[in-house]
Amino acid sequence: MDDTHRDRTSLVKGAKDIAKEAKRHAVKKVNKVVDRASDEYTQRSYSRFQDEEDEDDDNYYCRQDGGNYTGGANEDEGSSDATEGHDDEDEIYEGEYQGIPAGGQAKANQVAVGQPVADGLKDRKELEMERQADEEELAQQYELIIQECGHGRFQWQLFFVLGMALMSDGVEVFVVGFVLPSAETDMCIPNSGAGWLGSIVYLGMMVGAFFWGLSDKVGRRQCLLICMSVNGFFAFLSSFVQGYSVFLFCRMVSGFGIGGAVPIVFSYFSEVLAREKRGEHLSWLCMFWMIGGIYASAMAWAIIPHYGWSFSMGSAYQFHSWRVFVVVCALPCVCAVVALTFVPESPRFYLEVGKHDEAWMVLKQIHDTNMRARGQPEKVFTVNRIKIPKQIDELVEMKSESANPASKVLFRVKTELHGIWITFLRCFNYPVKDNTIKLAIVWFTLSFGYYGLSVWFPDVIKHLQADEYASRVKIHNNERIEDFTFNFTLENQIHTNGVFINDRFVNMKFKSVTFIDSTFQNCYFDDVTSVGSFFRNCTFIDAFFYNTDIDDSKLIDTQVINSSFHHNKTGCQMTFDDDYSAYWVYFVNFLGTLAVLPGNIVSALLMDKIGRLTMLGGSMVLSGISCFFLWFGTSESMMIGMLCLYNGLSISAWNSLDVVTVELYPTDRRGTGFGFCNSMCKLAAVLGNLILGPWWA
Repeated sequence: MDDTHRDRTSLVKGAKDIAKEAKRHAVKKVNKVVDRASDEYTQRSYSRFQDEEDEDDDNYYCRQDGGNYTGGANEDEGSSDATEGHDDEDEIYEGEYQGIPAGGQAKANQVAVGQPVADGLKDRKELEMERQADEEELAQQYELIIQECGHGRFQWQLFFVLGMALMSDGVEVFVVGFVLPSAETDMCIPNSGAGWLGSIVYLGMMVGAFFWGLSDKVGRRQCLLICMSVNGFFAFLSSFVQGYSVFLFCRMVSGFGIGGAVPIVFSYFSEVLAREKRGEHLSWLCMFWMIGGIYASAMAWAIIPHYGWSFSMGSAYQFHSWRVFVVVCALPCVCAVVALTFVPESPRFYLEVGKHDEAWMVLKQIHDTNMRARGQPEKVFTVNRIKIPKQIDELVEMKSESANPASKVLFRVKTELHGIWITFLRCFNYPVKDNTIKLAIVWFTLSFGYYGLSVWFPDVIKHLQADEYASRVKIHNNERIEDFTFNFTLENQIHTNGVFINDRFVNMKFKSVTFIDSTFQNCYFDDVTSVGSFFRNCTFIDAFFYNTDIDDSKLIDTQVINSSFHHNKTGCQMTFDDDYSAYWVYFVNFLGTLAVLPGNIVSALLMDKIGRLTMLGGSMVLSGISCFFLWFGTSESMMIGMLCLYNGLSISAWNSLDVVTVELYPTDRRGTGFGFCNSMCKLAAVLGNLILGPWWA
């Protein structure tokens, strides 16, 4: 009897416990429904992201007690003696086995009632809609997390590291214009081949800007490390190669590497900045591009005109000072590569690809670094739950283990390129399609004039100086000189109908000297250099040439009678020896780059106050007006003034365009979208070279 009563009492107690547990779960479900509905009309609070348990718990992770992960928060209410000590385990198993029918396997076209539909039974469009909803929720939560991490030492450290990478891009742009005249002269490039250096470098940058959209798949830091390493290696190598075609190839690959710097740098830095600080600090970051231009101008000013720094190994290997300049300009890239090894990956990228643990660790590092710098090391990083967007698997064909390494590498490259292309096509899907088209147009139009002027402006100054130089030419007519030794430089002269008999030209230079209808009889030429000098319709009788650069290209319609040439100089002679006009060219570019400093400061201070689009439109209008007046430039001083004004007004447009482009793309397409816009920028630079170059010439 007692046993029967005891069993009945236990049964009643168990039933009550089951009823209480069912009631607790029902109340929890109702509360979640109410909470979800209220979110449609009220702003989400940060505590909600920490405490709510979503039905799809597989998209959340908790981090507690220094690294233990659980599927939900502990619940104390509604517990009974029968269930006490088992709630945690039940919570874990509830999330772990959700959706699996009990008592056997479900049929292929059936799912258990009340259980979520498996991803395999959903079409891709439905999965993408779920991922988009997850990304919207993550964006709100991530903003709150970054605000808790604060803005401090970590952001400033990353600011300088990424600034060095951006500085390398600025250096690369200016290196083209500064090296162009010297490289083409040193390598004996005819006028038909002039200008290819600038065009092919920008062509490489255009392809690189699009290709390094790979950062959306591989990671910001890793792609930036690779592209900067490629740029640094080939930029360094280009300073030693002798052939112009090999030099062009090295500079093209170098441009391919640096092409990814701007899209990755701005995407990377924006992902560790809170929204209210993003415009200002991205504008400050743009100053490193200006610093790169100043660095390139200063180094060119200090190095290139000093041709006494060069050395040669016979006539086959020449290392002139412009090559030293190329090596020096690769140093910022090397520094950026070294510094990048000490910074972490973007936590936003980690979350985008489902790497919750890595993202949490980086966010904790940001928080702890900033708190220690503030003198608050005891402040704890309270985030224990971060939303993970639904991961949509891409179906790719797998290579077998027996495949040879070459085919594996080729397959990997093909897969990555296919991934870039798919991501690129998504940039033309709703809701970013219109943004992509409009941004591409703005990038192209703004870049066309700017890069064209930046590359060819040194040649403009040279042409103006050449016109002034030609106006001071000295003309000698009907002169007769006998038994005289020329051992000094003849410069900027024209000799017409002259007669030179028994004269010696020893260890001297003809610089921009033209002899017309002149006769040289029994003359001796030893160690003579003729830069920009020609003999037109002249006659050489019984002349002797030893170690000179006078050849058929300098003798135009000229007769050579009983004369001999021995050990002629080979290669091209540099044109800036003892010519300090180069100082002026580089100093002018230094002033033009420095002129953007006020615009950088103004854009940084006002970006978040007056708005990105207002600043972009106003700056483009004003810079366009100033560019129009370059058409009327007839003197060096006027051209220099208009260049400085144009650079100062246009920099605000560049800064605001960078910020707008970063903010208009979601994280999973930010690198690709920004890279496509930047490739349009470099395409405009190529066209600017091809169109503006011949116009200036």
